[in-house]
Amino acid sequence: MLARNANLLVAAASLLLLPSVLSALGLTLTSAVDVVLLAMACMALNLLVGYTGLVSFGHGAWFGLGAYAAALIQQNVLPGWGVVLALPAALVVALAAIPVGFVVLRRRGVYFSLLTLAFTALLFSVAFRWTDVTGGENGLGGVRRGTLFGIDLETGAAFYAVVAVVMFIVLFKLQRFVRSPMGSVLVAIRENEQRARFIGYDTRAYKIACFTLSAGVTALAGALMTFNHRFASADPIAIAFSGELLAMVVIGGMRSFLGPALGALFFVLFREFLSMWTPNWLFYFGLLFMGFIVFSPTGLVGVAGRLIAPLRRKTEEAAAMGQRAGAQVGALPAGLTARARWDQDAPILEAKDLVRSFGGIKAVRNGALAVKDRTLHALIGPNGAGKTTAFNLISGMFAPQSGEIRLAGERIDGLAPEAVCMKGLSRSFQITNLFPTLTVEENLRLGVQATHASRLDPWRDAASIPEIVAETREMIAFLGVAGMEKAEAGALSYGGQRLLDMGLALTSRPRVLLLDEPLAGLAAAERTRVSNLIKQISGEVPVLLVEHDIDRVFELADAVTVMADGAVLVDGTVEDARSDKRVQEVYIGSGAAALAARDLQSAATDTPMLTLSKVDAFYGKSRILTGVSLEAKEGEILALLGRNGAGKSTLLKTITGIVKPASGSITLAGAELAGLSSAAIARRGVGYVPQGRALFHGMSVRHNLELGRLKRITGAGKHFSEEEVLDLFPRLKVRLDTAADLLSGGEQQMVAVARALMGDTRVLLLDEPFEGLSPAVTEELFDAFDRLRQSLTLVIVDHHLDVVLNLADRAVVLERGEVMHEGPARPLARDLDLRRQVLWL
Repeated sequence: MLARNANLLVAAASLLLLPSVLSALGLTLTSAVDVVLLAMACMALNLLVGYTGLVSFGHGAWFGLGAYAAALIQQNVLPGWGVVLALPAALVVALAAIPVGFVVLRRRGVYFSLLTLAFTALLFSVAFRWTDVTGGENGLGGVRRGTLFGIDLETGAAFYAVVAVVMFIVLFKLQRFVRSPMGSVLVAIRENEQRARFIGYDTRAYKIACFTLSAGVTALAGALMTFNHRFASADPIAIAFSGELLAMVVIGGMRSFLGPALGALFFVLFREFLSMWTPNWLFYFGLLFMGFIVFSPTGLVGVAGRLIAPLRRKTEEAAAMGQRAGAQVGALPAGLTARARWDQDAPILEAKDLVRSFGGIKAVRNGALAVKDRTLHALIGPNGAGKTTAFNLISGMFAPQSGEIRLAGERIDGLAPEAVCMKGLSRSFQITNLFPTLTVEENLRLGVQATHASRLDPWRDAASIPEIVAETREMIAFLGVAGMEKAEAGALSYGGQRLLDMGLALTSRPRVLLLDEPLAGLAAAERTRVSNLIKQISGEVPVLLVEHDIDRVFELADAVTVMADGAVLVDGTVEDARSDKRVQEVYIGSGAAALAARDLQSAATDTPMLTLSKVDAFYGKSRILTGVSLEAKEGEILALLGRNGAGKSTLLKTITGIVKPASGSITLAGAELAGLSSAAIARRGVGYVPQGRALFHGMSVRHNLELGRLKRITGAGKHFSEEEVLDLFPRLKVRLDTAADLLSGGEQQMVAVARALMGDTRVLLLDEPFEGLSPAVTEELFDAFDRLRQSLTLVIVDHHLDVVLNLADRAVVLERGEVMHEGPARPLARDLDLRRQVLWL
C-alpha cells in the first residue's frame, strides 16, 4: 500500500518543503506558487505526451484561456468572488476543448502537433488584437484573490496553502485516473493504437477525453496563475510558452508520473538564477534541452536512476520465456463461453462477393466464405492469394469496395475495427501486434477489460478489479504463459509473442475468432500444444484459420476454403482440398516431405568463416546467452535450433551488433566483430534477414534492393548484382516498381533475402526464413539457399525442422542460451528418435 502511494507521499513532502527551500535560495512565495502551477500544467500536458503519445505544440493556449476566463468572469460576471472562480474558468475551457479535440485529433503524429501549433498561433493573434475583451498588449489587471472560508488570500502564505492543497487534490485524482481502466487505455494507444482498436477500444473517444481533461487541468493552473500575479495576458498563449511547457515535461521525464513536476522546478530555478546573469537565458536553456534529448531521453528522473544504480543490488534474471511454468491442459476460460450461442442453421460468419484493390493490384476480386458455428474453418492458399486481405476486410481494417459480410445475420462490412470487435469478432495478426513495453499480464488485462462493464471507469484501480483480475489469470493459465506474467511483451521470443497475440484475440470474448498464422515461429512441441488449444476453442467458438502448416490444417480443419489470385478456388471438405489438382499445383508444390528427402551436396570447406567464443549477452537484467561458442565454415549451411526463447534470434542479433555482447569474441574471416556497430558489421560482409522481414514499406522493391547495396560494395565477400539476385528470385522481376508492403508474404521474404545479399556478402544470417510461407514458396526459397551454399556461409534459424535439417550441413542446438548439442544435421533429419532426444520434442 505504501509503495502504491509513494508518489503522493513524495508530492506532499515536496509541497510542504518547497517554500522553505526556495526561501533559502533567495526566492519568494510567488516563485513557489509559480513552480506548483507550472508543475500542474506540465503533468496535465504529460497525459497527452507521456501517456497517450500525442505531442502538443500548443498546450499553453489552455493555460492562457484559463487565465483570461478567470479574469473575465471576475470583472464581468461575479465581481465579488476570488480564487474560487478558477474552477468555473477551468470548466469553461474544458468544454471549449471538446470541439477543438474533435478537429485536431482527426490527425495523428506530426499532423496533430502542427494542428495544435496552428490553433495556438491563431488564438494568440485573436487575444493580442481583441483589445476590448482581452486588453491586448496591456492585458487584464486588477485581479483580486478574495477570501476563502474567511481567510484573506491576499497574503502569500495563505494563497500558497490553497494552491498546494489544490495541487495535491489534482495529483491524487490524476494518479487514480492513469491507473484506472480508462487511463490504462491511454498507454495502450501510445504503444499500439491499431491493436487497441482491434480489441474493442474506440481510441478516438479516449483521446478526446484525455485531451479535454488535460486542457481543463492546464486551464485550472492558468486561472490560479492569474490570481498569483493578479494579471492575465496573452503571453501564455504565445508559442514560446507552449514550447517551454513541453521542454519541462521532457527534461523532467515524460514516462514518469512526477517527472514533469521536477522539470517545472528545474525550469523555474534555471530561469530565476540564470536571468540574473544574462538576458539570453533561454538560449542556454535551449542548449540544455537539446542535451537532455540527446543524452538523457528519460529526463532528470533517468539521470537520478543512473546515479543511484551503482548503489542498488545487481540482480540477474533468466530470459522471459525461461521463467515460464509448464503449460497445463485446462478448460476453456469462462469468457469464451459468455456470449449467447448462435442457434440457427445458417453460417454464423458469411462473406460474399468481396472486392478490394490496392492501386493496380486486385488483392481480393471474388472473396467468399461461410463459417458454421463451433467449427474450425481453414482458409489456405499460396502467398498473395488474398487471405490476409480477406481477414482485413472481415475484421474492419479495410472496407470492401463491394460485397457484404454478415456476423450472426447482421451486416458488419464497413464498420470500424472496434465496432466489429464489440459485435463479437476478434482476430490475431500475421505479424505479431502487441503492446510491446507492457507486461504479458497488462496486455491480457487490457483485452479483458475492453468488454468489461468497468472499461470506462476513470477512478477504480484497473489492477484491483476482482472480475478483471480473475479473468486475466484464467487466460494466463489457459495460454500456458504462467511464470512470465511480468515480462515485457517485446522481450518475449517470437513464438511467445505469437502465443500472446492469440491470447489478446481471445480476451475479447469473441463469437467468431480469426487466427492469422498462429503456429508460425513456434517450435514443434509448442506447435502441437497450440494446435490442440485451437481445436479445443473451435468446439465452443468457431475459428477461421489461416495457416501454412498444411499437414496440421488437414488434420484439424472441419472445412477448407482455398483462395488463389484473390478468388475462391475450392470450398468444401479437407478431402476436396487435398485431392484437387489445382490446389496441388499452385499451393502444395512438392511438399515438405519431398524437400526433406532430397540428396543435397555440401559445399563446406575446412576454412572457418564465422567464429563465436564464450559469448554472453543480456536484455537489461535478463541473461539470454551464456558462454556460446560455435563455428561456421566457408560454404557451410549451419542450422541454429532450439525451443522458443532458447536465444537463437538473440544470437543472430549479437553477431550483427544489434545486441552488444557482454563478453566473448566474434570473428569474421579472422577479424573481430564484437564491439562494432551494426553498420560496420554489415559492411564487413554480414547480411541479415530478421524475423518479420523489416522491409522499407512505402518504397518499391527496386529501392529496397538499392538501399541494401548502397554501403556494402566493400570487396568483403561475394559480390551480388541486381541481376544475380533476380535470377535467384525470378518473380521479383515483375515486381521491381511495386511498393514492398503491397507484396504477398512470400514475395516480401524474397525481397528481404535479396536485399541482404545485395553488395558484397560473406555470411547470410536468416531468422525464420520459411515462416508463414506456402509449401510452393518454401520450395523456391529452399532451392535458392541450396544454390547460395556455393558462394556463402549461411546460418539459418527455423522451426521447419524437416526442411532446414536436410538443407543444413551441421546443426547447433541452444537451450536457455547455452549450446547443448553440435554435430551433423543429416542424422537429426533422418533419425526421429535422435531428434526427440536432442531437441526435447
